[in-house]
Order: sequence, then structure tokens, then C-alpha cells
Amino acid sequence: MEQTRVTNLVRLLNPRSIAVVGASADPSKAGSQALASLSGFLGKLMAVHPREREVQGFSCFPSIADLPEPVDLAILAIPAQHCVKAAAEAATRGIGGVFIISGGFGESGVEGAKLQDQLAEICSATGLRLLGPNTSGFINPRAGCVASFVPGVDRLPAGNIAVVAQSGGVNLSLSFLIERLGEGISLAVGLGNAADVTTVDVLEMLAADTNTHAIALHLEGVADGRKLYDTLCKVTPRKPVVALVAGRADIEEFAVSHTGNLMGSRQRTVSALMQAGAVVVETTDELSQAASILARRRLPPKVRNGVALITGQAGPGLLIADSLKSSGVEMPALSDETVTKIGTLLPPMTFVKNPVDTGRPGPTFPQIVQLVAQDSAIDAILVFALSEPSVLDPVKALMPAVDLTGKPVVFGTLGIGRDMDDAMKALRTCNLPAMLGPERLALAAIVLDADSRAQWSLAQQRLPAGVPTGERLAGAFDEDRAKALLRTYGIATPRSALCENRGEAIAAFQQLRSPVVVKIAATDIAHKTEAGGVVLDVRNESDLEKALDRIAKIPTVQPGRVLIEEMALRGVELIVGGVRDPSWGPVVVIGIGGVLAEALSDSMVRLAPLSRSDVAAMLGGLRARKLLDGFRDLPECNRDAIAEAAIAIGRLLEEHPEIAEVEINPLRVNKDYAVALDALVVLA
Repeated sequence: MEQTRVTNLVRLLNPRSIAVVGASADPSKAGSQALASLSGFLGKLMAVHPREREVQGFSCFPSIADLPEPVDLAILAIPAQHCVKAAAEAATRGIGGVFIISGGFGESGVEGAKLQDQLAEICSATGLRLLGPNTSGFINPRAGCVASFVPGVDRLPAGNIAVVAQSGGVNLSLSFLIERLGEGISLAVGLGNAADVTTVDVLEMLAADTNTHAIALHLEGVADGRKLYDTLCKVTPRKPVVALVAGRADIEEFAVSHTGNLMGSRQRTVSALMQAGAVVVETTDELSQAASILARRRLPPKVRNGVALITGQAGPGLLIADSLKSSGVEMPALSDETVTKIGTLLPPMTFVKNPVDTGRPGPTFPQIVQLVAQDSAIDAILVFALSEPSVLDPVKALMPAVDLTGKPVVFGTLGIGRDMDDAMKALRTCNLPAMLGPERLALAAIVLDADSRAQWSLAQQRLPAGVPTGERLAGAFDEDRAKALLRTYGIATPRSALCENRGEAIAAFQQLRSPVVVKIAATDIAHKTEAGGVVLDVRNESDLEKALDRIAKIPTVQPGRVLIEEMALRGVELIVGGVRDPSWGPVVVIGIGGVLAEALSDSMVRLAPLSRSDVAAMLGGLRARKLLDGFRDLPECNRDAIAEAAIAIGRLLEEHPEIAEVEINPLRVNKDYAVALDALVVLA
């Protein structure tokens, strides 16, 4: 059955025969628009209508069952209530797939959801594929298949960029933006309600499509994130994927831990995509630009890349350099040898270390580009120059460097449109990426670098995924029990004693090294500090009595129960935790911790299992990462110890599926070790 589903998906999206069900001669009806849009279809086109013999010059048959052959695709331009019967007939007739234009399904309420579920059941039982419902369809220019009914889509050129969007409107918007860049489409699909054909299905098909060189991906909600992640891990090494994620303001709260509150649902999606090797951008314009760059060129996987900038105008050059450095793209200084050679080709007082400011381009410009490209510290070259055809032919200026070194050279320019048309066309013909404006040129380098680093990280050795231990945890977890569980995973905790009453507390204090911290140890108090249940720096029995009196005033189901713990040495406080996301599975967060964890909201997220390179990227992504390197009077932090704790949290979640959340806040870190000062475990 699975192979049938794969074959039928190819038939649906690369059809050689199509039937329009609900065909009409009335221009106001969808069935009429469908036939008109498919006028350039290269295969066989038929119509289905119960009373007509011919519609718009096409042979018409009374029903799907009466079709002379099982077509690859049936377009259902009929009301929602008739689609279930038509889909069942299509499956019986051996049709590859159906595309449903109309709404009135899962997006419309309970009754519509029932119809959509019935469609999904037919697909699951028969192998029929369904695109939609409630979508604007798809475009396959090479097949002349315009199964989308918006003016202009029939003129989208064939090319090497695929679009996969959950929204039909975004699918078309991206396709039009890509066309405006002078690029073409290999396939553009709007998934709509995705009752059957999903993002994963299309990505798997595109991975093997020789006409697709890059994939532009739009996501809204992700029902099965872990499956998408696993698929992208396989696809992105073969084809670059650039993604745009909707829902910037969607913050999904968790009831108990800071960890959950630090993980907005969009942040989890973005982090998972990046971890799987995709490049994530913020706007449809960036998505189309980034896909056009990566469709023409990728950098090899590398932990970091050196980018050089050659500019004919200093002002735009400063904007580009600022954008690159703000995004973490490295612009290494050129070697002394390169600088000396360039210096002989430019007037005195010109800045040539990187960026190279040439002033108005002159005859030596091609030689300068070659010299920069030959520098061993440089992996990619950006060139910006305002359009001046009389002094600079971009192709002649750039191609010698590309031919000599094989390194990517990206050209950025601005000028009167018609004056640039020939040059931009010539650049594309030579497969030289070209961008309009300083910001877009900077974006090109940021995207090339991000794709390269993502593939490097993806290729690093990862720990095998953990498997459930079989020993299910049960019952309530207080801090003491939570820390005991963490210790079994190699996470250090301070010496402590759990005390059920005042007498045990006094005896424990005498055995532990002062000063100590006294904490309420009730299972119904999750946030002890907020409840006033944490007393620090207890040095003698008088301090202890005062601490016990204070904690005794807190209402709880376990009065008098306290945890006494030796205080840890100074260090930086982090939060390390994890949740079990219903879509993405075990997810780990690292952030700046302590009582201000949520206020600062400085955190990074990755899916478990984690590799050390994942943790390094998470720490490097923190806004306050300088705190880890011995900032002012703080100690330098042991990053290996942080990595071990984060990896262990991921493994704990994988091996115990009954755990909904786990949190260490704070994890106190210094140059020698990382120790969990507080811990929380919540079972599902």
C-alpha cells in the first residue's frame, strides 16, 4: 500500500491525464475556470458532467466511473457534500489522486470535519491521494499543469525552485515573488487542510526530483513535527530547504515549569527546522530570495565561513558589513600578501583589508575580485556596485574569479530597471546569483553561511536516540526525589538531607557543611522561591530555627517537611530543562536561569537527542553568552559540563515517556563543574 501511495502522489502532482469533475461552460463556476486554466496542459484532458457530452471543446462523461481510462488526476470542482462519493468512485476507478478546490471541510466545523475524516479514510484504505481540501491547488509548469485558478499562474515559467506551502495563498504569493526574481518553478503546492497529502509527502518526493534544486517551505501548524524533522534530516543534505514559520506571537504556556513558558510553539518549530538542516527566514521576500540563491549555489558544510565584501561604494558597503556581522557571519581580514597585491591595483588611502573599498570600479576590478577569491581565509565573495554599464560589465568582472577558484561570487547592484535588465539576465545565464540592493546582498551571504553551518552540524556524530527503559515512574516528585533521578543520569547535586520534622532538620544541619539552604519540600509547592519557601545562607542553629519558623507558616499538604542542602560555590546560573511536545516529542531548553529566567527569556531550544554541537550552538545563540566566558567577576563556565547536563535531560525524556516536564533551575556552573541547585519533574 505504501508504494501505491508514493506512486499515486507522483501521478497527482505530475499528471499525464486529468479529468475535471463538475466541468462547466459558465465562466463564473470553478469547473469552467479549471478547464480554462488547463488549456496549456500537455497531456489528455477530459470533463465530467452528468448531463453534458462536451464542455469547452473537451469530451464530457456522465461520471467518474464512465471515464474511458483511469486518469492520473481528478479535479473535484463540486460542493463539499458530493466530494466523498466522488473520491470513492475515483479510488475504485484507479485514479491516482484528487484535488478538491472547495472549502466546507475541517475548517468549517463539526459536519465539515466529518466529511474530511471520511475522505482521509478513503485515501488510507485505497491508496488514493488527496490534495486539500480547501486549497488553491498546485502548478507544475513543465507539465503545463495549472491546477490552480488565479489569473497569471499559467504564465509562471518552469525552473528549479519548488514551493511547498500550507496556505494556498502563500503558495501563489511565493511563486509570483520567485518569478519577479527571474527564476522559475519546478512545482508549487498549496496543501490547504492536508487531509491526506502532507508537507512530509511532498518533501520526500521533491528530494528525488532532478528538476528541483531548492525548496521554499511555508508552515503554519505542524501536526507531526517529529516526522517532519526526520524527513528534513534526510532531505536537506540533498536539497537546500528554506522555511518561513507563521505564528510569531503564539506562546503556548505550560502550567508548572519555567521551561514550558520559555518554549513558545513557534520557537520549537524554528529550532527543530534549523536542527534538521533547514534555513529559517522571517518574510516571504526573504524566502524567495534565499531559495533563489541556494538553487544556484551552496557552500560545503563547514563550522564557519569567511565572507569577503568588495564594494564600489563605501556607504552601501558599510550597511552590508554591519548586517553580516550582526548576523554572526565572519569577515576575516585578508592576508598580508593579498592586501599588498590589491594595494598595487588601487589608489592610496583605500581600505583593502575586508571589506575592500575600490571606489568607482575601474579596469583592475576583475583582478581585485580574483585576488580576494584566491585568499585562503575566504569561502564566498560579495560584490556590490551601482549599475554603471559604461565602466563595469558584471559578468566579465566576476566570471574569471569563479572559473579560477570555484568559490561562489554574489553580485549586488541597484540602478534604473531597464538599464540593468540585460546585465541581470546575463548573470543568471552564467549561473551567477545577483541581488538588488545592499540588504538582499547581505541576505545572500547570511543564507549561504547558515545553510553550510546547518549541514555541518547535521553531519556531526549524534548520540543514538534513547528508548524507554520499561520502568515507569509514578507518584508525586518533590525536589529530593527529582534530584535523585537526575543523579542516576550523571547530573551532580549538592549534599543534602530530606527532613520530615524539626528534629530531623536540626540533626541534618549538624552533619552538613555550613552554610546551608533550607527549602520547603512539599510536593504541592512547585515554585518554592515565589512561595517564600527558600532560605539561603543558614550558618548556625539560630538561623536554622528562624528558617524553619518561616517555612512552617506556608500552607501545604506536607507541613514541616524541608530539604537542607549545602550551598554551592559561586557561578553562573542557567536553566536546563525539557518538555514533551505533542508534535515534536522531547524538546530541551537551555537559557539564563535563576528567578529571572522568564523575565529575561534568553533561551535556545533543540529536539532530543542532542549532540555536543547542538549544545554549542544553543550556548552560542544566547544573548547573554558572554556571561559564560568569565564576564567581570563571574567565573568562566565549564561548557562540557553544561553539555553533559543538557544531553542527559534529553536522554531522560526519551527513556521515560511518562515524564511531561523536567527542569533544573538553576544549574550553577563554574570552571570545574555544573551542579543542579533545584529540580522539578512532572509526570504526564
